[in-house]
Formats: sequence, structure tokens, C-alpha cells
Amino acid sequence: MPEEKVNILLVDDDPRKLLALESVLASLNQNLVRARSGEEALRSLLHQDFAVILLDVRMPGMDGWETAALIRQRERSARTLIIFVTSAYREDVHALKGYSAGAVDYITTPIVPEILKAKVAVFVELYGKTLEVERQAEQLRGLHQEMESFSYSVSHDLRAPLRAISGFSQALAEDSADKLDQAGRHYLERILAGAQQMGQLIDALLALSRMTRGEMRRKPVDLSKLARTVCAQLREREPQRQVEVVIAGGLTVSGDPGMLRAAVDNLLGNAWKFTSRREQARVEFGSTRAGEQTAYFVRDNGVGFDMAHAGRLFGAFQRLHRAEEFTGTGVGLATVQRIIHRHGGRVWAEGAPGQGATFYFTLGNGR
Repeated sequence: MPEEKVNILLVDDDPRKLLALESVLASLNQNLVRARSGEEALRSLLHQDFAVILLDVRMPGMDGWETAALIRQRERSARTLIIFVTSAYREDVHALKGYSAGAVDYITTPIVPEILKAKVAVFVELYGKTLEVERQAEQLRGLHQEMESFSYSVSHDLRAPLRAISGFSQALAEDSADKLDQAGRHYLERILAGAQQMGQLIDALLALSRMTRGEMRRKPVDLSKLARTVCAQLREREPQRQVEVVIAGGLTVSGDPGMLRAAVDNLLGNAWKFTSRREQARVEFGSTRAGEQTAYFVRDNGVGFDMAHAGRLFGAFQRLHRAEEFTGTGVGLATVQRIIHRHGGRVWAEGAPGQGATFYFTLGNGR
């Protein structure tokens, strides 16, 4: 039983039955609220939340079926547990009608006190656990927001001192490099390279934070066109590479254009990077079915990865290959995951060492 008292609504037009219900449930030590009609019950729901409602089926005016239907129509009480109390119960008729109206159980009269009390106690305990889960979820959301704000602030505030380090190091390299010995020039090169890498990490962290903080604006997005644009830019950066690119046409979805551009950019960029050692590199963008949804994928024939480490792929700064082998910040796939989650979808990967990798994602909108 939950430590805090919860509300239980008793609805019956007969005051004697209400009194009987109260007598049976008094030992549960919860707040028992009376309502003499369906209308009065609905008024009570405007001001209070209830763990469970005991609802008489036969009442003058608005009966139990109508009352339950109206309770279910309100967002705030749509999931409130309802137990119908009836003296005339037919399994084939009342069960179908009652469950369609939103009932979770029935109690027939004359009431057996032990059965009624046991059923209500179970529902009260379930309600308490649900509240606890919701509180924990809210706390996690708050912690997540705090972490995002902290990450954004730290990344933003690091820019100024980093610019100073980078700027003065560059000035030293341009104006006084000839006055340094070989070891001094080597150290200076290390400082410049470190500052550049730090700048890339800060940019990646800020981009990751924006994916969570920014407002989403759903519009039709042509993923095929977007993928072709990204691949054209990748070719421009490395014109010497020969990469076979296959992009399926007609892949239009509903989503935030900027976020989806970032997701596709990261996925195709990864495929392009990890096929760099292939003489006959191949990158494919297409779609397939994943249960009842459409899954979009980026497939390559690059270095691949061991599925035993697949759980690390989407963590920030998690890398399955050494920085000396392949450049990067280790934030790209974490960014992809946040974008896809914000669209209500999921992202996963399949691969094998030396046999390439395939990254799949859905967008949670039935497409």
C-alpha cells in the first residue's frame, strides 16, 4: 500500500449501499469520497484524482455505462481504474459492455466484503506504484535537463579561453617559430593540434545539446534528396576517392528538416569514413520493413564492428576504433540517437569486423 493516502470514489444513488461500501473499505485507511449520481461523480473528478472508482451500473438519469464513458473521455481521468458494481451480471452481455466502457473489473451484489476489499487494495497499490514511477520519471527528466544545460554552458564557456590558446599559439607559430628549436616547434604543433581537436569536441557537444534543447518543427522531408546532397558534398571533400553510392528514391517522411539532415549527415559521413580503406567502396541508403514500420538504413562495406560492442555505439565519446585509424569526435552517433528518439523512433546497427555495417532507424510515425 502507498504511504500517502489516495482517493477512492464511491458512486451509488442508494445511501445505504454507499454506507456499506464505506464500512467494508474503511480498514484500507484511504480517502473515501461519495457521489450520489453520475453527474456528481464527474464533478468530483474535476477537482480530485482517484486511484479507483466503484461505480454502480443502475442509477437514475446517467447510468454507470454513460458515466464511465464520460470519465474515459477526459484526459486527466482516461486511465482511472473503474470497478462496476451490479446486482444483475451476465457474463456475455455486461462484460463486453463494461470493458468497452473502461471497466477493469466487476463486483456483484450482494457484496462479499473480503473480495471487494482485496480487489480495491490491489488497485490502490497499483496506483501508488504508478505514481512512484511517474515521480521517478519526472526526476529523471529534470536531471536530464540539468545535465543538458550544464553541458551546453560548459561547452559554450570553454570557447573563449580556447580561442585565446589557439590564437596566441598561431601567432607564436607565425611570428616566432624560427626562434624556437626543434623541440619547441614540436610542442607548439602539439598545442595547435590539441586546440583544434578541443574545438571540434566543443562544437560536437553543442550540436548534441541542441538536438535535445531545440524545438521540433515537423514538415515533409525528402530523405532521398537529402542523402544525395550529403553524398555530393562528401565527394567534393575527397574527389580522389571512388565510392559507389546507391540511394533509393521516393523516401519522403514527416520530421524536423534540420535534425534529420544532421542525422543523415552523420550516418552517411560515418559510412564514407569507414570505407576509406576499400578500393571498391560502396555506400547505400534505402528502406526496409521493421515490423509494421518502415526502417531507413545506411549500409556500407567498410571495416564494420563486433556486435559484442554494439551497445557502445550510440554513447557520447564511445569509439570502437582508435583515433589514429579514423578521425572523429565520438559524438556523431549519440547525436543521431537523440534526433531519432525525439522523432519517436529507434536506431540500431548490425555489422561484423571487415564486412561493413548497416545502421537502421525508424521515425515513430508509422512510415
